Amino acid sequence: MLLKKFLPNEHVKNVFFIKPESLKEKGIKAIITDLDNTLVEWDRPNATPKLIHWFEEMKKHNIQVTIVSNNNEKRVKEFADPLGIPFIFLARKPLTKAFNRAIKLMEVKKEETVVIGDQLLTDVLGGNRSGFYTILVIPVAQSDGFMTRFNRKIERRIMSSFKRKGLINWED
Repeated sequence: MLLKKFLPNEHVKNVFFIKPESLKEKGIKAIITDLDNTLVEWDRPNATPKLIHWFEEMKKHNIQVTIVSNNNEKRVKEFADPLGIPFIFLARKPLTKAFNRAIKLMEVKKEETVVIGDQLLTDVLGGNRSGFYTILVIPVAQSDGFMTRFNRKIERRIMSSFKRKGLINWED
């Protein structure tokens, strides 16, 4: 069923619910994460202290993180560089190329990597198409850029279809 490609393996409120210990138990060594509305609001230039701590916790547990974003180089670089986090910009998610580039960069296997994002149409679909374990987070901000607003309308339809079919049981 085509809709299954949009179904994340897991759904959490935000990245802070993703703990290095539970990732390690699953054999996870790497994270591919979206940036805007996944890690911080799309219009916030820098990481929050809480997010910096989350990155440090991952590093402490030897879990690598790469940011894979559809946004432009300036936006992603200004966020990622101060943190020393590798990134791929203009990723063209849900296309699979950037996801595969990220695991090559980190020298890990798909089975050792999770994809975290706030959008079904880019992050989850792209991660699932590429064969990754996917984790959907609730968007950090209530506002979105134009393309994302359009995607959200479609996502709401897909989510209600999942709920009707009993495939998911979380609330927005």
